Amino acid sequence: MKIKRKKIFQRVGKTPIIPISFKIVGVFTCLLLLSNFATNFINIQLSQLEVFTLTNNIMVNQLKDLYNVASNQYEIYSFSKDKNAAVEALERVAEKEFSYDNSTAFALRPDGSLFFYQSASGEEIYTFPDKVALEKLNNLKQSGIEEGSISFTGEAGAYFGVYKFHQSWNCYIVRAELRVDSQKALQKTFGLISIIIIILVAAFLWVGFLIFSRMFASINRMTESLYKMQQQQAMGLLDLDTAPNDDITYLGVSFNSLSATINNPLSIFQKFVSRDVVEKAYSEHVIRLEGAQKELTMLFSDIKGFTYMTETLGNDIISLLNLHYDRVIHAIHEEDGIIGSIIGDAVLAVYGATSSKINKSVAAVKTAWVVTRETASLRQKLIERRKKIESRRPLTEAEERVYKAVLLDVGVGIDGGKVFYGNIGSFEHMTNTVIGDNVNSASRLEGLTRQYTLPVIVSEYVKQEVEGNTKAYRFIEIDTVMVKGKTEGKKIFLPLEIQSTDEDILEKYNIFEEALTFYYEGDWNAARRKFKQCELDVATIFLKRMSVKQAPENWSGIWQMTTK
Repeated sequence: MKIKRKKIFQRVGKTPIIPISFKIVGVFTCLLLLSNFATNFINIQLSQLEVFTLTNNIMVNQLKDLYNVASNQYEIYSFSKDKNAAVEALERVAEKEFSYDNSTAFALRPDGSLFFYQSASGEEIYTFPDKVALEKLNNLKQSGIEEGSISFTGEAGAYFGVYKFHQSWNCYIVRAELRVDSQKALQKTFGLISIIIIILVAAFLWVGFLIFSRMFASINRMTESLYKMQQQQAMGLLDLDTAPNDDITYLGVSFNSLSATINNPLSIFQKFVSRDVVEKAYSEHVIRLEGAQKELTMLFSDIKGFTYMTETLGNDIISLLNLHYDRVIHAIHEEDGIIGSIIGDAVLAVYGATSSKINKSVAAVKTAWVVTRETASLRQKLIERRKKIESRRPLTEAEERVYKAVLLDVGVGIDGGKVFYGNIGSFEHMTNTVIGDNVNSASRLEGLTRQYTLPVIVSEYVKQEVEGNTKAYRFIEIDTVMVKGKTEGKKIFLPLEIQSTDEDILEKYNIFEEALTFYYEGDWNAARRKFKQCELDVATIFLKRMSVKQAPENWSGIWQMTTK
């Protein structure tokens, strides 16, 4: 079983709807991290200053010790004349005081040469590398300043330290530390503190998010409800049963009040206009007097014997029509068709005006057979109901009339092609409509279903489009007719569902097609034999036409209709 994941963000078009709790938590996260890191950074800077001061004091004390040892070693040197022994003694004393990897102590002569040089890293140099720092020391010495702070640059980087000039040895005794070494410990501490801050902030944010999620649960439910309304294009009510007593809940209550006020006319609007008009009004917030030529498929359905039904049922005809249209309109909408118009017992459906998963003509033919089956199902129920009544008593004359009136039968005609589709009227009143010769043709084809005693008749346009998209239907050519008001003959077809049609019926239509071939060729004797052999109701109209023995002179195979 697949688990449907809930989306974190709903969307309106391509724009995500970000929950307010995310925004609040995000702002708090930024402020919290900024304040913690800023405080930590200032702390580190102050600590670093303190460390530099402390290190400087330590180096001053170490320099004093080193200076005293240098004085003692000079006295020893004065007697022993062993300079190397003095240098080794100074290096041993300096090495004991080193605390970092690059700590250094050395004695620098005014000319830049080194009396001795000792480094914790083991580095060996013989000439002082920073000429600028040396020049500064010499200038200070000439000014009478022989001790103080020193900054210089070596191969390892920038150093800071203290110095004092030793008159006997004629050199500056220097104790220095690499600036980076003193910062490493602080940087390590800063990194450790940063990790702790991030962990604590993440933990606090998780707790905060849970609290905010609980606090704003009602807002999330409202947002989800509004999103569903937007998707369904229908107003509804927000669920406020568990919402807290706050100003946001008040907004929800106000929305529900507004929704209840406008939902009724909106619902009525959606029922009286076609689906594509509702979608356009919703997306563009305006309905214009506009239209365009489109290639559409039109389905026209009409109830047979409606005049008799009206005379018999009176006002009850409305209930019967509503029962019929409930099924017909549902079938049309199931195939993405839209209602062009409903005029009494007739309905016009349009396919292709909106996006559809299947071809418009395929959808129309599929709808036609659904409508036909639904109507046949209703007739069968009425027949069974009559049998139950007649098992107890015969029907009265009035009941017989009502029975015949409610025994619905429909005809469906389908045609397609270029038509005008859009809104016409004025800004005071307008209607959505479809206009064109193919619309009238669909109505004429529906009228022919009565003459040919067939449930569905389609044009050659529909046949070609359906055959180009599916093999589910077999089109039986019925005739070539010239309807009243036209100057050209058109072939008409019966679309049979291959899967649901019995083999014997298909065989009868094979014989019918053979008969139709003879009929077109003017061989009416052979046509009559085949039409009788097929035993189909549709053949009756041809047998009546061929009451004469031979086809008329200049026979073209086109039958001219005298009525609409």
